[in-house]
Order: sequence, then C-alpha cells, then structure tokens
Amino acid sequence: MTRVADVQLAVESLWPAATAEDWDAVGLVAGDPADEVRRILLAVDAVEATAAEAVERGADLLLVHHPLLLRGVTSVAATTPAGRVVTRLVRERVALLAAHTNADAVDRGTSGELAAMLGLVDTEPIVVNRVDTAKGIGRVGALPEPVALGELARVLAGLVPAVAGGLRVAGDPGRAVQRIAICGGAGDSLLREPAVLAADVYITSDLRHHPASDAKERHAAGEGPALVDVSHWASESLWLRPAAEQLRLALPGVEVDVSEIRTDPWDFVVPQEEQAWH
Repeated sequence: MTRVADVQLAVESLWPAATAEDWDAVGLVAGDPADEVRRILLAVDAVEATAAEAVERGADLLLVHHPLLLRGVTSVAATTPAGRVVTRLVRERVALLAAHTNADAVDRGTSGELAAMLGLVDTEPIVVNRVDTAKGIGRVGALPEPVALGELARVLAGLVPAVAGGLRVAGDPGRAVQRIAICGGAGDSLLREPAVLAADVYITSDLRHHPASDAKERHAAGEGPALVDVSHWASESLWLRPAAEQLRLALPGVEVDVSEIRTDPWDFVVPQEEQAWH
C-alpha cells in the first residue's frame, strides 16, 4: 500500500527539497503521512477549482507547483481563499503537497521542458543551484539554426496553452535570434544575469513595466535580449505531464492524473482600436 509518506519520498527523489530556493516553502502542506494514496492529481495552483477537481476525481493527494502558504499565515479558517482550499482538502482527506523551485531546478522542470520543446541544444541553468551545480533556475541554450523573432514567438504560441492575454513581445520581429534564455514563471529578477544578457531573446512571465522598459531600451542599444512575456500559468503547466510520467514510474500502482483546469487568472481581453494620440 502506498502512503502519503511514500509519495513524499518519491517527490524528494525527483525534486529534492534542498535544491529549493531559500525563500520557498515546499513539501507537505496538509495531510497525514500515514494515509493511503491510490490516486494523485497534479496542478499548477491549489485553488478552489483544483481542490474540487481532486475530490471529484477521487484523488487522495493534490500535488501542486505553487505553494499555497508561501507567505506566513496565522489562520487557515474557511474565510479566505487559501483557508477554504485547506478546509476542503482536510475535510475530504486529500493531502496537499508542493514542489516549486525544487521542480524548476531540474532538467525536466518548467524551464527545461520548454527548452526541450523549442529544440534548444547545449542547455545550462541561468543561475546554478547553491547545493547542486548540475541544477539551477532557468535554462539558456541555442536553436540549431537562427530564426526570426516573430517566427519564434509564433512557434512558442503554439507550444504553450492558450490564455486570454496571449504572448507579448518586445523587439524587431524580423531580427534573427538563436541563443535563447528561458525562465518559466516570474523571471524579471534574472534580467541582468550574465546568461540572460548574452542571449538574443529572453522568454519568461510577469515582466513588470519598469524592468521590461529598461531591458527594451538596452536591447535597442545593442545590449541584452529581446523579450517574450508568456502567461505564468501557461509556462509552468508544461511541467505537469512530464512530472506525472515520472511519478507513475516511481509509484507503480498509483494513478496519476493532470488537471485540465486553467488557473491563469485572466478570463478575457477587450480588443482596442488603434488611436492617434495627440
């Protein structure tokens, strides 16, 4: 019989907690390590919809990428979104487990999977992990042949799940690019890393106005990469199916499902007509 503790060991072997960033909060969030696990559901986010999906599918454990309680809390009462998730899962005896930056650091993590899908070669981390130099945050590598930035963006749009916001690009669409830096999830903190500055284009999410504006100005002056901003959820969702495959091998007899719910926060966009500003 597989128990929650056995799943913890499998997760630790695939995505060691020691490789998580210092600020992260990975591991078992809720649940009894002695409880039996026959089915696992994987999702990017622990929200009310994915908690309900776990219950409806008969899952005994919900494994998510984003830690639900990353910031300190004093209550998990069902008066907040996080509290309602915890209450629902505990009431239904569904354990909650998180693998976040420890899952980013591996070759088959969020950045590594996208790099492989794009066909990058000779990939390496943007920032080497402090405890395992073979791992690290982000990936940088080269395309076999240069392509136009616009074409790369179109290929990328076909690889990640569609969301309301689409992709945003800063740079000349006709410019040839070959060296690509990738950070799945929020990555503007890495904009000045040497590996990113040496790339032709940087693919990441949640680029804020001022860091993106500064990077665009530097790119226009011939310093640093063009930018592609993709949905945070969409980029990290690419990790779920490979992770499920790895867990099925590590835990024979346990059914492992991937959530079909899109937890990107935006529902729709409103097209705007071009206007002349005076």
